[in-house]
Amino acid sequence: MKKIIIGLLMVTTLGLAGCGSGKATDSTETTKKTTAFTGEYVVNADYVEKNLDDIILIDARGEEAASKGTIKGATAISWQNLALVEEGASGDEQWGLIPEPAELSDRLGEKGIAMDKEIVLFANAQKGWGDDGRIAWELLAAGYKDVKIVDGGFAALKKADLKTATESTKLEPVDVAIDSIDQTHIIRTDELKADYADYKVVDVRADKEYDGEVLYGEAKGGHLPDAIHIRYTDLFTSKGTLKNKKELTKLFEDAGLTKEDKIVTYCTAGIRSAYMQLVMDMCGFKQVKNYDGSYYRWAKVEDVE
Repeated sequence: MKKIIIGLLMVTTLGLAGCGSGKATDSTETTKKTTAFTGEYVVNADYVEKNLDDIILIDARGEEAASKGTIKGATAISWQNLALVEEGASGDEQWGLIPEPAELSDRLGEKGIAMDKEIVLFANAQKGWGDDGRIAWELLAAGYKDVKIVDGGFAALKKADLKTATESTKLEPVDVAIDSIDQTHIIRTDELKADYADYKVVDVRADKEYDGEVLYGEAKGGHLPDAIHIRYTDLFTSKGTLKNKKELTKLFEDAGLTKEDKIVTYCTAGIRSAYMQLVMDMCGFKQVKNYDGSYYRWAKVEDVE
């Protein structure tokens, strides 16, 4: 009798252990699904690997960085290639802004960035400046319909064992015809100044920049009046990938933002803040504009704190 009871107890114990193990696995799988950021403008390294032959992959760090190592098949383009930086200096009225449609069409056409292809960009995630986000933001404003950035950037692609190269791919020139630049997520200095009270202004720069140090040739140190400080680097986990939407939404709401607010993001030259605009959009903050003149321009012509 004792043997029968012990046997039944062992079966019961094993059964419970099995159930417990199953629940732990389900929980782990659920955790994995909820911890990854998902959004219409973001893909992971696995997606790139599976679709490499069908996309235009852009190394948004530019030629110099790509020459030290890039993903095989990627074409290198920096944000400066698609901005007005050839004349004048940072802080000038037009410096760093998006070119007019005809000129932007020529620049993109020369680089082979066809409008009917899926464009996927990568840069250096939290260790960089959001260059991929800046170019993606600009392409979307120019009318490109299928634009993505790689979660985790170049490091994630290397970790996924995609082949690397020390020379970027040169694409054949194509015809690009941009009719106009959509201003929905763009704001310039005069408009921001005129309607300043209508917006919640978000500074995405590092602490030293916000607190007043002049690091990149700004006209003066500080930040825009009453600017809320949410660092660009706060978007990322310690592994360099984006935090999930729940965490990021809490980050924004804890800073005093709501999804109904009209928001302006800025950084030094509208690069990190363009990335921030895209992420906020994917988190449901739909009324966000990137100030592409950013602190360079504001500090030169307006008062700061």
